[in-house]
Order: sequence, then structure tokens, then C-alpha cells
Amino acid sequence: MGARDTIRIAVRHVVPPAGLTRALAVQAMVYAVGHGLFQAGSAVFFTRALGLSPTQVGLGLSLAAGVSLLGTVPLGAVTDRYGAQRVWLVGMLAEAALFGAYPFVGGFAGFLAVVVALAVVDATTGVARQVYSINVLRPEDRVTALAYQRSALNVGFGLGAVISGVVLAVDTLAAYRGMVWFNAAMLLVTAIFVHRLPRVPVAAAPADGPSRFAVLRDRPFMAVSLLAGLLGAHGTLYLVVLPLWVLSHTDAPRILIAALVLLNTILAVLLQVRASRGADTVAGAGRALRVGGLLIALFCLVLPISAVTGGVLTIVVLVVAAVVLTLAEMVQSAGAWGITSTLPPAAHRGAYVGAFRLGGQLQYLAGPAGLTALGVTTGGWGWFPMAALFAGAAVAAVPLVGWAARRPRLGETAPVGPGAGAVSGPEADTPTRVPG
Repeated sequence: MGARDTIRIAVRHVVPPAGLTRALAVQAMVYAVGHGLFQAGSAVFFTRALGLSPTQVGLGLSLAAGVSLLGTVPLGAVTDRYGAQRVWLVGMLAEAALFGAYPFVGGFAGFLAVVVALAVVDATTGVARQVYSINVLRPEDRVTALAYQRSALNVGFGLGAVISGVVLAVDTLAAYRGMVWFNAAMLLVTAIFVHRLPRVPVAAAPADGPSRFAVLRDRPFMAVSLLAGLLGAHGTLYLVVLPLWVLSHTDAPRILIAALVLLNTILAVLLQVRASRGADTVAGAGRALRVGGLLIALFCLVLPISAVTGGVLTIVVLVVAAVVLTLAEMVQSAGAWGITSTLPPAAHRGAYVGAFRLGGQLQYLAGPAGLTALGVTTGGWGWFPMAALFAGAAVAAVPLVGWAARRPRLGETAPVGPGAGAVSGPEADTPTRVPG
């Protein structure tokens, strides 16, 4: 294979094919540019432009996360009732309005109102965005399309972070307000993209069917949700625990932390689509979760080595650990997409996707403190029980997913086969017009 063929293959795994998959990826990138900019500069905006203390900012964000956690399943049910595209579009408009109002917020009470409203809207649109992608695409294309979207999100977040560097360098109130309004403008552009996407009819639930909240009583599915949430700890490990370990237990330069974040972004852009192969069936999704868990366990065994090395060797060990954890992130994400693309029934897909996110949100609440305590404050021995925890979760993944696949979902009369695609009728998955 020549160099030209290698480049062509690499580009094919980064640039999505023309059509709906590309349209979804482009909107994801536009959305991420604004959000990447805001996330990188939000702490300074809150303290400088709004005059809040760090304690007030932390309390507000924590309360918002709690409200979002409690509302995940009800908000998913809203998507089922009104349609994913409609909820997604309204959510984008509401989010743009809230960000537009941010610079005019006065005091902690106003900040709390906006940040909680944003958390609710963001949780709603997150479910609606994923449900729409699942509904509008063929079963065999869904996981790949979501992988292209993740790759595009990483590109957008990276561009946003670069722009934030300019804002932070200017360091004026006008620059910080402009940063927030730029994000609002990107949300409005995203809303235009969403409006122009193909229409998908709402899959109506039977009038005498079970409650949309009955997903919480689907024990096999909720068990998979919690397992996937635990395996989703790769984000906490990469962005919180790994930097703290580098600073407190190695002789590596601090600048390496930024380099490792950049490495994660580049690998995710280049390899996410390839890492998602085979995760578009129930069985494939279970195997992807297993591989992701084993890779996290391997990371937990490799990283502590950096505490007893020095110089260049320390940097090599940290880079290897970062690559292993990035591969875990990509494979585990593909497994999670495969689960949400195959197990939920069409009429209750929003409730199921919302319930599936509960595991991840619980991990976000407990993971930073728990994983930091085990990995960093123990001096290093805590990495070994952590490795055992993730290895055990990996071993449990395939049988647990198989258990969930054998149990009928809401409104089903038959279980999902282990090699099947998504459970949905053709009416639920057929768009009524092509993109404009």
C-alpha cells in the first residue's frame, strides 16, 4: 500500500461520508467550537465578569449537576412524547437564549438560576441529539455515525480551546462577554442545522402500554447502565486523576499535562471511527465494553510505574499510559453507543437513553473524589484494587449485556437477539425528507 492510499484511508476515517452522517458531524463540530471556547474560559468568566467566588461557582455547578441527575429520565420521556428533533431544536434555542443572558446575571441567585436551567436544557438536548441520530439512521450506520460525531466534537472543542487562549490573553470584561455571546451564536447556527435535518415521525407508545418511567424497573438494562457508567470513569481518570498523579508522584514537567490532553484529542479524532468497528450489535457492544474495561485496568497497572522512574523514561511511561486510556475511552464509548442503539425500543428510546446516562452521571458525582483518593492519596498502592475493580467490570460486561438482551424491553413481546441491531419499526426510523 502506497503513501497516497494510506492517507486516503486515514482521511476516510476522519472525514465522514457525504450525506446525513456528514451533516450530523458538521453540526456537532459547530456546537463544540462554542462550547469548547466557553468551557476553557468559564472559570475566569464566572469570577471576573460575574464577580462570583470560587466557592459560589462550585456550589452552583454541583447543584445544577444534581438537578440534571434527577431529571434525566423524565427529560428523556419528553423526547419520546414530542419527538427528538423538536426537543433538540427547542433546546438549542433555549440554550442560546440562556447563554445570551449570562453576562447580565447579577449575584449568586441569578447565576444559580441560569446554571440550573442550562443543566436541564443540556441534559434534554443531549438525549434528544442521540435519540435523533439513532432514529434517523439505518441500524448498521448508527454507531459509526456517532463515532464521526465524537471525532467532530473533539475537533470543535480543540478549536474552541485555541480561541479561548486569545480571550484569556486579552483579559477584558468585553472579551469574556463576547466569548459567551459567541457560544450563543454557535448554538443558533446549530439550531439551523437541526431544523434542516430530515424529519422523523414520533414513535407513538400504545395508549394502554407501560409508563415511560418503567425503564427504571428494567433491572438488566439499569445494571448495564451502571456498569457502563463505571467504565466511563476514563474521563475522570484522564482529566482529574492523571494530572494530579503527574504533579504529585512523578518528576515529569507540568507542561506534559497539556501535551497529554492534546494527545488524547488527536488520537480521538484520528482513531474513534476505527475503534468503533463491530460495536453496532448487542454482542459487539458487550465485547467493546469488556475491552474498554480491560484497557482501563491495564492503565491502572502501567501508570504507577512512573513513580519509580526518572527523566525521559517517566515521560515514556506516562505517554504509554495515556495512549492506553485513550484507547479505552474510544472502545468503551463505542460499546455505550451500541447499547443505546440496539436495546431501547423505538417508542421509549428517549427514556432508555436518559436512564442509560444515569450511570455516567453517578460516576461523575462520585468518581473524582473516590478515584483520586484511591489513586493519588494512597501513595500508589490504590491503583491495584482499582485495576481489579475495572477488570471485574470488564469480565461482567458480556454476560450482563447478554442478560439485558434476553429480557423484553417496554412494549416488546420478544427479547433482542445477541447479534441484532436496534429494536425499532420502520416507521420510527424512516426520514420523511432529505436534508435541505
